[in-house]
Amino acid sequence: MTTDTTVSSAPAVAAPSRSRHGGPWVVFLVRRLIRSLVAMWVIVTAAFLVLRAAGGDPVRAALGATADESVVQARREQLGLDQPLIVQYVDYLLGLLRGDLGASLITGREVTDLVAQRMPATLELAALSFVVILLVAVPLGLFVAILTQGGRRRGAEVAFTGVTAFIAAIPEYLLGVVLIIVFGITAHLLPVAGRGGPESYILPVAAMSIAASASIARIARIEALATLGDDYVRTARSKRLPAALVYFRHALPNMLTATLTIGGTMLGTMVASGVLVEQVFNWPGLGTAFVGAITAKDYGIVQGLALVYAAIILTINLIVDIVLSLLDRRTTLMETS
Repeated sequence: MTTDTTVSSAPAVAAPSRSRHGGPWVVFLVRRLIRSLVAMWVIVTAAFLVLRAAGGDPVRAALGATADESVVQARREQLGLDQPLIVQYVDYLLGLLRGDLGASLITGREVTDLVAQRMPATLELAALSFVVILLVAVPLGLFVAILTQGGRRRGAEVAFTGVTAFIAAIPEYLLGVVLIIVFGITAHLLPVAGRGGPESYILPVAAMSIAASASIARIARIEALATLGDDYVRTARSKRLPAALVYFRHALPNMLTATLTIGGTMLGTMVASGVLVEQVFNWPGLGTAFVGAITAKDYGIVQGLALVYAAIILTINLIVDIVLSLLDRRTTLMETS
C-alpha cells in the first residue's frame, strides 16, 4: 500500500472472482465468524467444566461454613445446582443465548450489571495503553531502522535489540509494582491506586504499555528496514524527494500493515494481562472484580467474566482480521482460495 502510484512497485493483486455464494469477502467473513463462534463455545464449555471439576460445594463456600443447611439447599435449587450436570450445561447455554451471563452466588448480583458498571474502566485502560504503544513504538522503530539501515551504526542496533528484548520480557504487573515504588512511594509524584483524575491513569497505562511498546518497536524496525529497501522507496529517493516525504508518505504506510496486525493481536493479550495490572493498582475494572470473585470462590461471577474476557479478545482478533484484509486484499484471497 502506498499513496503514490507513480513510484509504487508492489505486485498487483488480481481482482477476486465472485462465487455463487457472494464472493470471497462473504466467504472470508463467514469463515471468521464460524471460527469465533466455535472458539467461544470451546471457552464456554471449558469454563463450565473446569469450575465444576474443581470440586467442593461453591454454594457452601459462598454462604460460609456456618450457614444453615436449609438455606444452602434452597440456594442450590434456586441456581439449579441440584440438577444433573448435563441439565446444568444445557440451561447455561440457553441462558447465554438469552443474554443471561449468570449471577453471583454470594450477592445474587447479575453479571451483566457488573460488566456494565466496570467495563468502561477496563476498556479505557486498554485503549489508552494501545494508543501510547502505537505513538511510541512505530516512530521509534522507524527511527532506528533509518539509523541502522544498510548495516550502519552496529552499536546502536545491538543496544536497541538488547534493551527492547529485556524490557519486553518484563511482566506488566511487575512493571506496575516497580512504578509504584519509584513514582508513588519514593518520589510521591503520582497516585498509586484508584481511578480519579488524569494523573491516576499514568502509572497503570505505563505499566501496560512499556513492555508492549518494546515488542512492537522491534517489529516496526524490521518492517521499516524491509520497506526502506523496496524499489519504490529507492525510486522516491532517486527523485530527490525530501526525506520526510519519503519516510512518512511512502515508507510509513507500508510498514504499518504487519505492525498494526501484531499490535491489534497484542491488544487482546493486553486486555487479559490487564487483570493483574488492575489488581496491582486497585483499578475498578473487570480484572479487579475477576480476581475478587476467584478469591471469594464466587463461581457465578468467575464463569460470567471469563466468558466476557473471551468475547472481548475474540472480537478484537476478528476486527484485526477484517482490518488486515482491507489493508491487504491478498489476505482475503488466501483465506478463500
